[in-house]
Amino acid sequence: MNRNSLRSELRSCLSFRPSRRESAFPFSARALTTAITLALATTPLCVAQTQSAAPATTQQSQPWKSIPIPTLPAFKPIQPTKITLPNGVTIFLEEDHELPFISGFIRIRGGSRDEPADKVGLVSIYGDAWRTSGSVQASGDSLDDSLAAKAASIETEGGGGATSVSWSSFATDFDSVFASTMELLLHPAFQQNKLDLARRSEISSILRRNDDASSIAAREAVEIAYGKSNPYGREPEIATVSAVTLSDLTAWHTKTVVGANLIVGVIGDFDAKVMEQKLRTAFTPIPTGTKLITPKITFNEPTPGVYFANKSDVDQTNIYMVGLGTEEDNPDFYALSVMNEVFSGGFGSRVIQDVRTKLGLAYSVGGSFGAAYDHPGLFAVGLGTKSTSTVPAAKATLDVVANLRTDPPTEAELRRAKDALLNSFIFRYDSPEKVLAEQVTLAVYNYPSDFLDRYRAGIERVTSADVARVAQKYVQPQKLAIIVVGNAPEIQPPLTGLGKVTTLDIAIPGAPPNQ
Repeated sequence: MNRNSLRSELRSCLSFRPSRRESAFPFSARALTTAITLALATTPLCVAQTQSAAPATTQQSQPWKSIPIPTLPAFKPIQPTKITLPNGVTIFLEEDHELPFISGFIRIRGGSRDEPADKVGLVSIYGDAWRTSGSVQASGDSLDDSLAAKAASIETEGGGGATSVSWSSFATDFDSVFASTMELLLHPAFQQNKLDLARRSEISSILRRNDDASSIAAREAVEIAYGKSNPYGREPEIATVSAVTLSDLTAWHTKTVVGANLIVGVIGDFDAKVMEQKLRTAFTPIPTGTKLITPKITFNEPTPGVYFANKSDVDQTNIYMVGLGTEEDNPDFYALSVMNEVFSGGFGSRVIQDVRTKLGLAYSVGGSFGAAYDHPGLFAVGLGTKSTSTVPAAKATLDVVANLRTDPPTEAELRRAKDALLNSFIFRYDSPEKVLAEQVTLAVYNYPSDFLDRYRAGIERVTSADVARVAQKYVQPQKLAIIVVGNAPEIQPPLTGLGKVTTLDIAIPGAPPNQ
C-alpha cells in the first residue's frame, strides 16, 4: 500500500467507511485509493425476520417484512488460468468475450517501502518518468500519439509494494500495443527532462500538503502510527525528491525488472491457448534475476497522547485516533471484521449512532480496524466536528471504542454485521477483472489461492463471544495516539482534557519563504 492510499483510507473514516487494503488491479492504478475497505451495507430485512411478531395491523402496514430471503449460494468465482515460466514469471489469463477489448498488466515486486531513506519519492518519480520518457524505440510523446489513434493506453506507476505497467486496447490492436508495452518494459529510455518534470510535480505536491486540514491530519496520523523512519510512515521531502537522479531510475529498473519479480495478468477477448503462447514468447527470454525480498520491518505501537497541529484558517477540527491494526492472515481477522462492522459499519453502527445521531457531536465519524496483506494495517477512528465540540466529541468517541471491550454485540448487532459483510462481499468480486486482480495480489503476497473462498465460512463462524474476545485482545483505547488539526484559540475546553499535548511541527523543510 502506498502513502497516498494510507492517507485516503484514513480520510475515508470521515465518510463513514472503514479502511480497505490496497487495490490490487493496476488497470486503474492512477485512481488507486487504498487499496484495503470492507464494503459496508446494513440489511434491515434480515434483522426483521427475527423480531417478535407484531400486531396484525403492523404486519399489514409493513408487508416487506414477509419477503423471503434466500440462502446465499456458494462463492465459487471462475479462477483464471495460472502459468509459471521457468524464469519465475507468473502469468494469469482470464477470457472475457463480452466486449472486444484486451487489458493487461505487469506487476513488479518492489515499491516505495523498498526505496532508500535518503531518496524517499524515488519510486513515485520512477513510475511517472518511465512512461513519459518512453522507450528506445519510441519516445513518450510519440507513444501518446500512436496510442491515441487506436483508443489504447499504456501506463506505468510506482506503488507501496510494487510498480506496474498496464495496457488496454481493442482486441484487434493487441499485438501492436503489447509490443509497445514490452518495448517500454525491456528498453526504457529515461529522459532528464521527464525526470525534471516528475520531480517538479512531486515537489509541487509537497508544497501544497498543508493546504487542507483533513490531509494534514491523515498524513500525521500515518506517520505517528508507523513512525517517521518506518517505510510505511515516512514522507517524501523536497531534499529527498531532489536527490533522485537518472542513474537511480535506471538502477531501480535493472534491479526489479527480472523474471523472478514479474506477475502478469491478461483479461479480455482472446483464446487462452493462443494468448499463452504469445506471452511465453515475450517473457521467457527475460533473465530470472533475484527476487526482491523486503527486509524485515519492525512495527511498534505509537506513543499515546494528543498531537496537535494548529491551522488558523479553519473553524472546525479533524481528529484521528490511531494504533496498529493486523494482517489478513491473522486467524482473528474474521472476528475483527465483524467487530469493525458493529463499531463503524454504516449509519446503524455504534460510533455513528452514539456520537453523531444521539449526541450530535460530529458531522462525520467512522473507523476501521485495518488489515493489510504483509504488514499491520491501522486501527483508525476519524471524526470531523466544530471547534467547540473537539474535546467532547473525542471523549464520546473514545467511550464507544472502550465499550467494545465491555459490551459484546447483541444478537441483532451480530446478525446485521455478518449479513452486511456477507451480502456485500460478492460486490468485491462480481467481475472477472476483480477476481483476476485479487488472485494476482494473493500471488504477490504468497497467500493461498483459495483465500477468498474461506471468507464466507470465516465470517459465518463468528460469535458474539469471539467479538468480545478480540475486542479485549486488540482494542486498547489508552494506547491510541490522538491527532488533532484545528484552530487553537477556538478549541474550548482545551485539549489538555484529553491528555498530554504535543505540538506538531508541520513546516515543510526547504520550502520557499512565506510558503
